[in-house]
Amino acid sequence: MQDFFDLGQDFFFSFEEPEVVLKKLFLQRGFVRIADQERKLKDPKYKKGWEVRLMARTESELKQIQLWLIEVGFKPGKPFRQSSRLIQPIYGKDAFEWFKPED
Repeated sequence: MQDFFDLGQDFFFSFEEPEVVLKKLFLQRGFVRIADQERKLKDPKYKKGWEVRLMARTESELKQIQLWLIEVGFKPGKPFRQSSRLIQPIYGKDAFEWFKPED
């Protein structure tokens, strides 16, 4: 069961703290891209690094995700479309570590 819900195009709501909601959202609709350290050493032009991506269903949901990210101390990257989904990237190893599920 999810503790956050979309109440239409203009309203995305949760009773929980932003940290909790973002981590739950990541578990449901998030994924990571991990830096290839070996390739980075071999190819100086390779710039891909650590990245967390959260998927939003609507523009209003995307804006709410961005506000929560700022509230917990992250700088959201530039969002982009992938097929019909909106993707909010968060760059850096610290973001990867923060979102990583605890064992």
